[in-house]
Amino acid sequence: MTTQMISSADPSARTGAPAQSAMKYRRVLLKVSGEVLMGEAAFGIDMATVDAVAADIAEVANQGVELCLVIGGGNIFRGLSMAGRGMERSSADYMGMLATVMNALAMQSALEKIGVSTRVQSAIPMDAVCEPYIRRRAQRHLEKGRVVIFAAGTGNPYFTTDTAAALRAAEMGCEALFKGTSVDGVYTADPKKDPAAERYERLSYLEVLAQDLRVMDASAISLMRDSDIPIVVFSIRHRGAFLNVLKGEGLHTVIGKERHEKD
Repeated sequence: MTTQMISSADPSARTGAPAQSAMKYRRVLLKVSGEVLMGEAAFGIDMATVDAVAADIAEVANQGVELCLVIGGGNIFRGLSMAGRGMERSSADYMGMLATVMNALAMQSALEKIGVSTRVQSAIPMDAVCEPYIRRRAQRHLEKGRVVIFAAGTGNPYFTTDTAAALRAAEMGCEALFKGTSVDGVYTADPKKDPAAERYERLSYLEVLAQDLRVMDASAISLMRDSDIPIVVFSIRHRGAFLNVLKGEGLHTVIGKERHEKD
């Protein structure tokens, strides 16, 4: 996908941030799993880890990249697993959506503490704590250099935060969807269990679906394929990795068009 030229309305022009000539993309969405925010704990929010992720996000935002986020809620509540234990699925999913709002507010606090202007928009209206999701307002926030955190998934049960991330990336006109995980890309097997597992440099959308690699759920992969938005998988646990990958450096896997085609 071709990187657009920086306009006079870019945040870097207003704030004095460095020009993003080295950046591969101008507007991106970062999807972070809720489990990442646990740090080394068994559950909940580890603020030291949140602060570390926020520092990486600030590093990218300060380069003038327009950035939005979707954060999962698995560190607090996993709707699908609770549904499997007998809870009614819709109720379990709504509880999971509320967990993503908690994570979004924690990340907003961490970002604003280090001077990054941030807005949280929820697909489930809760005006006392955040804005409702309004596409045009979110786009305007991005144009003004604010980081936008999308919470509460799509606002509907039976859809994962992966699907929510893909949907928001398409709606915001993002040039790439970055998925920050605990591993530095997509492997042939779980590298934590199989030391012989090999990392893919590049995959096509169809290869991910055909091989059932489970990078994201099938609906999210299909939406990114239809929207021609590449997915970049990297480890958010490595300090500075987000900025490096945005420059095309560091370890990561790109999921996009057929391997022989160029972005």
